[in-house]
Amino acid sequence: MKTVVIASNNAHKIDEIRAALDFEGWEFKSLREAQVDSDPEEDAATFEGNARIKARAAHELCGLAVLADDSGLEVDALDGAPGVLSARYAGVHGDDAANNRKLLEELAGTPDEARTARFVCSLVFVDEDGSELAARGTVEGRIGHEERGSEGFGYDPLFLPDEFGGERTFAEVPQAEKTAISHRGRALESLRAQLEERSR
Repeated sequence: MKTVVIASNNAHKIDEIRAALDFEGWEFKSLREAQVDSDPEEDAATFEGNARIKARAAHELCGLAVLADDSGLEVDALDGAPGVLSARYAGVHGDDAANNRKLLEELAGTPDEARTARFVCSLVFVDEDGSELAARGTVEGRIGHEERGSEGFGYDPLFLPDEFGGERTFAEVPQAEKTAISHRGRALESLRAQLEERSR
């Protein structure tokens, strides 16, 4: 049995990873389940850099394979902000309402065609031997003018993905429909292909 520690305690994220990387003989554990106390400072300038910080820190503590992700929103009219600061854009980590409010304020007066944005997910997988694989997934769309929908979290009520024709936000569709085109889903698809290639 191969144990992979997911550098997170987010139950939804862990379920999504387990479903995407359902290799025979693999088991996934959260940091809590693996009894790994790791919370490094994420001070890199990129999503991949932050994912690497989390993966390496947990790997050094447990010596097992570790998978970490970092994700967020890039808005073109704001030069890529909120970017790596997505979770704490308004100053308090995880305050979705304040982050969404600030984003709408920053984009006030910006026309639809200039409100293009994307969700980005970077994954870093560090194996037992310290070797590394990295993957990235994105989903393009634009930022709406008001929050819509009650599903999802974070910026989901403001994000109108191109795949839905710009008509529905991520918060207006069931989780399965979101996952099918999500940035994390696409990053996991890329990582799975790399892991399969490496095992041949």
